[in-house]
Amino acid sequence: MPKRKDGRYYKRVDIQFQGEHCYKDVYGKTQKQADTKALELMFKIKKGIDIEAQRDTWKYWSDKWLETKDQSKGQYENYVSGAKHFEELNNRKIVDIRASDIKRIINRLTKYNPNTKKPSSKRTLTFIKNVAIQIFSEAIDDRVIEFNPATSVKITAKTPPEKRRALTKVEQGWILNTPHRAQRAAIIMMYSGLRRGELIPLTWNDIDLKNKTIRVNKTVDLKSKKTKVKKEAKSSSGLRTVRIPQRLVNYLKKQKQDNVLVCPAASGKMMTAAAWRSLWKSYMKELNLKYGKVKKATKSKFAHSMPMTIPPITAHWLRHTFATLLYLSGVDVITAKEQLGHADVKTTLNIYTHLDKQFKEKNIEKLDDYLEEQIF
Repeated sequence: MPKRKDGRYYKRVDIQFQGEHCYKDVYGKTQKQADTKALELMFKIKKGIDIEAQRDTWKYWSDKWLETKDQSKGQYENYVSGAKHFEELNNRKIVDIRASDIKRIINRLTKYNPNTKKPSSKRTLTFIKNVAIQIFSEAIDDRVIEFNPATSVKITAKTPPEKRRALTKVEQGWILNTPHRAQRAAIIMMYSGLRRGELIPLTWNDIDLKNKTIRVNKTVDLKSKKTKVKKEAKSSSGLRTVRIPQRLVNYLKKQKQDNVLVCPAASGKMMTAAAWRSLWKSYMKELNLKYGKVKKATKSKFAHSMPMTIPPITAHWLRHTFATLLYLSGVDVITAKEQLGHADVKTTLNIYTHLDKQFKEKNIEKLDDYLEEQIF
């Protein structure tokens, strides 16, 4: 029996690499174990598995996968950030990585995310898991591995929900009734669903008040130090024409068109990321001063340094408000997808499904309230 000096048994297998005879030795503590490994190797060869590529590391496949990503710079950076969470696997062969390795990393991120210094939201964990799934899929497509270990990893239900929601009717009233330089931006986002990157380069020529539409044909990357306009959107679906409600049309008709840009910076130029942050911070302080839960007698004392007691309204909350208004008004999911510029209808379906559950629960609560009022 073939036996090495170190006491291990081995068997040589012809793996026929690139049409030429190429031999690979497999080892075992016993001859039976070596024979079994040789048989498994021959099965893989017959299935078309690339044996030579199985020595490639996780980092090799992670980098190869990232090369296929041609999304916007912001989305690409999100993918890079997601892949970084698996850096401890970089030097491991991808064939040796198991579901337990991915689960260990996901479970750790559930408790603490080094990027946010907080527990990860379920949405973030799902994104990170999907990054792992796509990296494994890259290797599967090249016939290096046969199955995807990451697909079996479960995201625990105990993860905190991400703090994104639609504005209530009262909060929508805050936006409509509080004059501020940011009000125009807020109202447009709330009634059109535009993203910040789509709103900032928006020009008055992109708005057709007669036909009640906004053409989204460019975007800016707010993660970049310099504001650069790109004739593209987050995805091909992002380039779209949004139909806007009459309420937004009426509001925009009253606005002065004293700049090519609809929402310029104080300087009249296009807003940078820093300019947006400054504008929005000022806006939140104004709303907080007017609607915050601080006694009126003490508001003058706090002025603009008063503690924030209103919800942290964001541009995404306003976009989610528009999605909710579409749902409540009965707009079908395909039309909503087009209006919101989602690349995948699943994204819109997830929002609609969540809203459907949320509003059904409220309707049942109405029944409970009614029954409580009944006297028997």
